[in-house]
Order: sequence, then C-alpha cells, then structure tokens
Amino acid sequence: QVQLVESGGGLVQPGGSLRLSCAVSGISASDYVMSWHRQAPGKQREWVAIIPAIGSSAYALSVKGRFTISRDNTKNTVYLQMNNLKPEETAVYYCKANRNTNVYWGQGTQVTVAS
Repeated sequence: QVQLVESGGGLVQPGGSLRLSCAVSGISASDYVMSWHRQAPGKQREWVAIIPAIGSSAYALSVKGRFTISRDNTKNTVYLQMNNLKPEETAVYYCKANRNTNVYWGQGTQVTVAS
C-alpha cells in the first residue's frame, strides 16, 4: 500500500520559516516525480514546487527564491523548506508522487501564517 504522509505544518508568523516533510512508503520516491501543492480556503489547489527523479527542481514564481524542495532517498522522504512566509500562503500543503499513470497524494498538512 502506497502512503504519503506530510508533517511539519503549523502556525508561523509572517516572515517565518517551516520545513515540511513527506514520508513515502510502498514505493521508492527516487523513481517518482515528487511535488508539493497547496490549497487555500475557497481556492483551487495550486502547484508549488517539483523535483524530478533526474534533473533540476522547479518552482512557482510566487515562491521562487524562498522555497526549496529536496529529497533524501535514504529516508524515502521529500522536503519543502519554506522561508519568509506570507499570510496569503496559509493553506493545506499536499505532497504528490507521480510516475507515468501512477499518481499518489498525501492527506495534507495545515500551514497557517499569522501574527
């Protein structure tokens, strides 16, 4: 059974930082394109960052320079380091794995940016 479990969310002040983790089981994350997405209340889910199995990472323009996606293949885990967070980035953050037609999502972790 494939599972993606996000953690690391919480309440942070504007300008603060959080590191999200996505622990993967049932598949080898190193064989998959891994990505982070977020969904704010009343809005559609949007893509945030992606790290391919091979190649360079990419970021949404709104987070470029502040967020960093990385993976630790020894732990089968993907991370999202988020710096200088803004209130409008309050959302549920989701981890996704895909390879060809196989797509898996985690349950999400809440990030709230407020003073």
